[in-house]
Amino acid sequence: MGQAIKEVFNPMKVEMGKDGKITIPAKYRHELGIKPGDEIMLISEDGELRLFSAKHGLKKAREIYQQHIPADRDLVSELIAERRAEAVLE
Repeated sequence: MGQAIKEVFNPMKVEMGKDGKITIPAKYRHELGIKPGDEIMLISEDGELRLFSAKHGLKKAREIYQQHIPADRDLVSELIAERRAEAVLE
């Protein structure tokens, strides 16, 4: 059975406490590389709650932006040049 099928038909069951809190099982905390105090991102999508680390979210955002920025373009240098030009006008 494929991994995706196993996850759909063999999810890990957790219980929500009266205060709305759930405990993320150690297996998943380890897989995601998250520790107590880390930021966790949540997205509700198609009746499912997706959870991922803030670090992973930042990585995905960078991947999306890089698809739209030519490899030979240096946005940081452009921003610095713009700020310096604005500072001269002040």
